Amino acid sequence: MTYSGKPNWPAAEAFTDAAIAPEVNAFNADILDRLTKAPDIWKYSLPEIRTARAAGRGSFPLCPPDPHAEIYMADGPGHDIPLRVLHPRTRKARGTYLHIHGGGWVMGTPSENDERMRRLCENTGLVTVSVDYRLAPEHPYPAAHDDCEAAALWLISSMGHDIPRDFLAIGGESAGAHLSAVTLLRLRDKHGVWPFKAANLVAGCYDLGGTPSVRNWGPDKLILSTRDVFKFTENFLQNKEGTRDPDVSPLYAELDRLPPALFSCGTRDLLLDDTLFMAQRWHAAGNGVELGIYPGGCHVFQGFATAQAEESLAQMDAFLNRMIEEAT
Repeated sequence: MTYSGKPNWPAAEAFTDAAIAPEVNAFNADILDRLTKAPDIWKYSLPEIRTARAAGRGSFPLCPPDPHAEIYMADGPGHDIPLRVLHPRTRKARGTYLHIHGGGWVMGTPSENDERMRRLCENTGLVTVSVDYRLAPEHPYPAAHDDCEAAALWLISSMGHDIPRDFLAIGGESAGAHLSAVTLLRLRDKHGVWPFKAANLVAGCYDLGGTPSVRNWGPDKLILSTRDVFKFTENFLQNKEGTRDPDVSPLYAELDRLPPALFSCGTRDLLLDDTLFMAQRWHAAGNGVELGIYPGGCHVFQGFATAQAEESLAQMDAFLNRMIEEAT
């Protein structure tokens, strides 16, 4: 893979129906059937939606909590921010991965990602630190941004923790990829620091005004519909924030001096344009880019136990391991 030259842009054939494996088509059909028949989530309050998700009645399978997870507390803007920490158990720690979970800024918890974080932890030697940031609508923009920024500042400091800082990476999925990009920009612009050496950005939403693939997707509930994305942003942005403000939509930021990034997305994800546009701008700003574009992959398909998810997760492990080796 190339990080300083031409990225591995996928061929046009990757976006065709012919490129989608039969098992991926069948998997998508099952998800679409299940979620189409399920009750409309927006008939319920967000606390009710979160409770159902925590009980395994959401779009993704329930993840058992890791018995070795620890909770650290970071100093936040007027409150403490819980951080869910996993240490490698089969190898020596080589650094830390700051993880920011998805959930449309309105739902989700760090523990929902324990299985993937444990895998990443053992395959890369990175301690994983997942931010339990405040959720909208109870805490609208910029609460999540402020919490992730504060968690990153706490991590890079030497005060109050023993988490290794020899190598630092950042990443997340969906809203978590968005918040990861915002955190990198805030560290650069507000604090003049560039501590992270790699970014792992999975199916991020980088334009909260809606890219063409979001607006044109329609009602199909393949994890997310167009309506879902705009309901999320409606709950998150409650004070008429401009969606072209770079702190809201990092696609519109100056993207120079950012770390090499792996951008992963499926071609049946309505946030596909967000990934392709952001990767192109990331590259144009002079940063390293690797792409993982998976034919037929639905939104954050890495959250399911499929061969395609395994392929994508293996690419993430390899990317992070390569970044660690290049940094040492």
